[in-house]
Order: sequence, then C-alpha cells, then structure tokens
Amino acid sequence: MAKIDDSVKKKVPELRFKGFTDDWEERKLGELSNIVGGGTPSTSNSEYWDGDIDWYAPAEIGEQRYVSKSKKTITELGLKKSSARILPVGTVLFTSRAGIGNTAILGKEATTNQGFQSIVPNPNKLDSYFIYSRTNELKRYGEVTGAGSTFVEVSGKQMSKMSIMIPELSEQKKIGSFFEQLDNTIALHQRKLDLLKEQKKGYLQKMFPKNGAKVPELRFEGFTDDWEERKLNENVENIGTGRSSFKAGLDYSEQTPYEVLGSTSVISYSDSFDHSGNFVLTARVGANAGNLYKHSGNVKISDNTVYIQSKNLEFIFYLLTKYDLKKLAFGTGQPLIKASELKNLKLFSPKTFGEQQKIGSFFKQLDETIALHQRKLDLLKEQKKGYLQKMFA
Repeated sequence: MAKIDDSVKKKVPELRFKGFTDDWEERKLGELSNIVGGGTPSTSNSEYWDGDIDWYAPAEIGEQRYVSKSKKTITELGLKKSSARILPVGTVLFTSRAGIGNTAILGKEATTNQGFQSIVPNPNKLDSYFIYSRTNELKRYGEVTGAGSTFVEVSGKQMSKMSIMIPELSEQKKIGSFFEQLDNTIALHQRKLDLLKEQKKGYLQKMFPKNGAKVPELRFEGFTDDWEERKLNENVENIGTGRSSFKAGLDYSEQTPYEVLGSTSVISYSDSFDHSGNFVLTARVGANAGNLYKHSGNVKISDNTVYIQSKNLEFIFYLLTKYDLKKLAFGTGQPLIKASELKNLKLFSPKTFGEQQKIGSFFKQLDETIALHQRKLDLLKEQKKGYLQKMFA
C-alpha cells in the first residue's frame, strides 16, 4: 500500500493498494444498487409459513457476517401474498428500524420482513464486501436520516439518496477482499478466545468439588486425600476491612502516597507501585458488593472494601470465584458484606498446600493465556478501525 499526498485526500483515501491512482467518484447508493424492503405474510394463515424460503427478522442480524439460515421460513404462497421479495446471494441486509444499521451478507437466497432496507449491489458497479465494510457509514446515515414518532425508521428512498465515495470495481474488490481476510482473522481469534473461556468454565466446574462431594472430578497426579471443609480464615493469613479515614478515588500525590481502593475504584490501580503485598479484594458495600479483584502492591483500602491476604493468593481467588459472595450481602439500599461473614464462610479446600498451589498456578496460567488472546484480539480490532479510517475516501 502507498500513502497519498494530503492535497488529494478529498478524492482518494489516505491508504491505497499499489496500481490504483484514479480519483474516487461520489455516487448515490441507489445508482449502484437496488434498495429492497421486506414484508410479512399473514401470521394467521398456516399455509404461508414453514416453507423452504428463508425469512429474516432484524433480531437475527448483527452477530454473523454471512447468514444462510433464518429462524423462520415462508412458503411460495406466503411470498406471493406479501410484499416480501427474494434477495440474491451477496445482498447486504440492512436493518432499517428498531436498531438501525445492523448488517449481514446473504450466503443464500432469502427474504426479510419489513424491518429492512437491504442493499442488492449491481454486480458491475458495487462489491458486496466493500459496501458491507462501510457498515458504520450506513448506520450513521440511517440514524441521522431516519424519522418516525413511534420508532425511528429509514426508508428505501432515503437510503437510495445516500452519497458515498467509491473507486472503480476492481479496487472495490481489492479493498473488500482485504477487509474480509482481516475479519476472518478477527473471527478466528474470537473463536480461540471464546474456546479458552469455555475451557476455563469447564475446569472450574471439574477442579473444585461439586455440592456434596469431598473431591473434585479432575485432579493433578499424586493427590488423593479428601478435601476438607474449613472456614475461610483458616486458609488465609488475614481478612479485614479498610479504614474510613481514606477516601475511595483519591489521586496519587505527595499527600496520599498510596492509592486508595474502595467499592467503586477497586480495580483502578497503578503498576508503578512496588509490589509488596498480595490481596484478594471484594467490594463490601453497594451494587458492587461481592465482586472479586486481585491486587499486588502498596495500597490503602477504604472501609467499603474487604481484603484477604494469603500466601496462596491464586488458589483463594479461584476458590472464591466458585462461590457467589453476593449471597453474604444483606440490606436493600446499600448491600453490605461483613468481614466476619467472610471469615466464617465454610469452603472445601485441599489438605495440602502443594495441591492448592498447583490449582492456583494452573488457573493463573490459563487466565494469562486468555488475557494474551484478548490483547491480540483488541489489537486486531484497533488495526481494523485504523484501516477503515484510512482506506475509504
């Protein structure tokens, strides 16, 4: 790709593939495609439904880039008796009401209800993935242009009038292919991340005893003893509540050399502090009561927070994630968890410190892997945002 001189940015994007130098043209969307609405056959006539024709509703659009199977189907008679129209493969479905601007590309011929103004590209003028990649522009236009008293809706006539800058078709296809590959990579990383999160859920279920059991379903080799039910304060070094003389949300300064953690700021901390203490923190007051966070460093803790110190921090943290701490909270206006309640909380844990360490280290490594994949995914999404800004005029 090559950068473009600022003087021509208005007619060409900042970033282009080599070999393309012509100015982009401003065209109306209706000159490049047909904008097609949908329709709904009478729901009281069973002869119109459960046929072979896919029929989409807006709620089905937004998660997938390509769609090829709808939740509901209609018959040929239902198609004839309604304003629904068959849309070809490559149509960009565009929701036009009750959530304007969700899009998907048809991978199989289908119809829609009236909550769409779908874009059927002229194959000689407009590439499907090129216009799909401009979903954000389509959405903004629809939201600004739409009207209505009950709910905002954009019409097909309005969508046809939308002005867009486009290059000739071969460059469109090049750009469309680039974003399709990028979206495929993002989707692959998302699937990996989702799989890791599901695996973690499975391990949490199998590596801690289920209700009534004294051993988990899955264990590390060499450990065979039953787990013991103990109070939480028998498994940790200290459980306490912060002090009211510190206010949550204070900025770091010469006067407050340690960060202050409270129920609403419990996860906002700076890595610049020396790591000298390990805590599991749980908000004890308010809507966040029972939320768990790990922290290492020199901090001051407000009276809205309960802290738990342990040599085996990781195991304690994951042990507590298996228990809904919100159950310990009482009160309606400002739910409260007392440190004394946490101290007396009975939980099953291994007899040996070594097994606790194994379990804690296992989940810590798994969380680190999940965080790594999350960072990669976030980076790809940020890169896509940058390309979207620079590759369209």
